[in-house]
Amino acid sequence: MSEKVILTGDRPTGRLHIGHYVGSLRRRVELQNAGDFRKMFVFIADAQALTDNIDNPEKVRQNVIEVALDYLAAGLDPQKVTLFIQSQIPELCELSFYFMDMVSVARLQRNPTVKNEMILRGFHNATDESAEADDNRRGLPVGFFTYPISQAADITAFKATTVPAGADQKPMIEQAVEIVRRFNSIYGETLVEPQIMLPENSVCMRLPGTDGKAKMSKSLGNCIYLSETPEEMHRKVFSMYTDPLHLNVSDPGHVEGNAVFTYLDAFCKDEDFALYLPDYACLDEMKEHYMRGGLGDVKCKKFLEKILNAILDPMRARRAEYEKDIPAIYDMLRKGCEDARETAAQTLSEVRRAMKINYFEDMDLIREQSEKYSKSL
Repeated sequence: MSEKVILTGDRPTGRLHIGHYVGSLRRRVELQNAGDFRKMFVFIADAQALTDNIDNPEKVRQNVIEVALDYLAAGLDPQKVTLFIQSQIPELCELSFYFMDMVSVARLQRNPTVKNEMILRGFHNATDESAEADDNRRGLPVGFFTYPISQAADITAFKATTVPAGADQKPMIEQAVEIVRRFNSIYGETLVEPQIMLPENSVCMRLPGTDGKAKMSKSLGNCIYLSETPEEMHRKVFSMYTDPLHLNVSDPGHVEGNAVFTYLDAFCKDEDFALYLPDYACLDEMKEHYMRGGLGDVKCKKFLEKILNAILDPMRARRAEYEKDIPAIYDMLRKGCEDARETAAQTLSEVRRAMKINYFEDMDLIREQSEKYSKSL
């Protein structure tokens, strides 16, 4: 069996959507079923979610079970992978504290994820106190500012070699690698360098919203959720952004920036045409017809809807079964937390030993100190 250790997770700020699915979740299920790993951890990052939802802990609390249900519905199997909740592993907090000495404030400010959030909050300096004086703006929480450090702790605590994630997570993984290298250079080889595993299909790295905007986001209301009913999904698919210049079926259309065709790039396979749209052999043929004119948006959306329903219908059925016994889901998560904590505790013990702060376990230290002071008597 491979020595690969896989770790990945999601923030419980809402239900998971199809952007999560093609960006990482689908790959996780494939990796799980392939079994080419020593251990696989998938976690619900509730502590990280609180960094920018501190005023609404109930939102995070309620969505923990939603994400767990989405994981199980998508096909993750707790018999094959360890599913756990981040906040229930206190070793992660201690590891984060030690890692804070490995990173400068300037380096955190250059992290694109932190930088973008600072801009959204209306200031460009993490130490800008003017934001605190303005009741209409909140200063950047320290917890969010140190988000990359927390994520490095999540990864290294489990000695993850592989992190399936979207392209937006690349800066975070790069920072985790920097922390690992700095720690190992100071204290000796203790931690493992992770590598990001990006989606094989470049379109899946950042699926746009149904409105054509660059990012699919819960806050923007442009998501199709994994738990969406067929009726809800029908409404969203048929309101999707296409080509504003494609006013008549006969008009030539553009596929670039057309959300329907972007989703088809992400989800459809050649065999889908034989099942749902035998007019074409593959997506390239369909695109060519659309671009020369003669193919309407409604026909394209009907095709996309059938493909999405074929993917989501089994998830809906599995979710409905799991929803019948919610206490069992919490019990599954509790067991996963116990398993995860055992691994994290072992790593933390090695970290303490490397940093020489394992005072009560270091019998050589105790003996040396005893001999030193006994001679002075």
